[in-house]
Amino acid sequence: MSRQFHSIAIAFASFPFLAVGVGVAHADGYEALRAVPALAQAPNWTGFYANAGVGYGIWDAETTTDAPGRCVSCVKTDHGGKGWLGEVGFGYDYQFHEKFVAGVLFNYDFADMRGRSSDASYTTAKTSEDSTWFVGARLGWLMTPDILNYWSVGYTHTHFSGGDLYNSYDGRRLPNAHLESYDADGWFVGGGLEVAMHNGWFWRSEARYADYGKEARLESGISPPFFWQFDPVVGTATTEIVYKFDVGH
Repeated sequence: MSRQFHSIAIAFASFPFLAVGVGVAHADGYEALRAVPALAQAPNWTGFYANAGVGYGIWDAETTTDAPGRCVSCVKTDHGGKGWLGEVGFGYDYQFHEKFVAGVLFNYDFADMRGRSSDASYTTAKTSEDSTWFVGARLGWLMTPDILNYWSVGYTHTHFSGGDLYNSYDGRRLPNAHLESYDADGWFVGGGLEVAMHNGWFWRSEARYADYGKEARLESGISPPFFWQFDPVVGTATTEIVYKFDVGH
């Protein structure tokens, strides 16, 4: 999972730079963007908007395990998950120059990115990243009057579901033993393309990377209790429809 995650994370990080390359090719006379019809009138990028869409994500968490006063599993092990997500949000953009747009955003993701994690010693459990919110800012460059290439950055909070604990060796469920749910704060960076379509409607595709740092995660119902030092990072890619309310000039 770790190698797969880092390969996809590199692809996510490269997305906005590939978009810049497309814009440069178009400026040099290539026909890369001819498939997107130019609007008869330049769209208005300034205004409040709402967005909704779907996507796919993966997470990876380096984990060590502690018990009170000692380390149970000191070697980092990788755990991960993947799955679909939905995203809703709102924001405000302001076109402060012929070529540049800045804005603020809030997004909420509901997801089911399931994976299996273990303490690398005795127990295993299923867990899923199931909800995340983001608040941040974005800055974009208009490659054409109707195509915005942008980057985003900000603060994020995520939740991982808990689950029953099982014996790692024979697969039996441990009575009354549970991996507790997990909440963490972190930061994100992203980038994407947004295309003006018609009468206030826009289409957006974005890739995003989030890092939530390392926090303790409790295994309850066993003696002594174990604490996972859980260090998740998450990559997502979404495609969305955006409606901007202030469409007039």
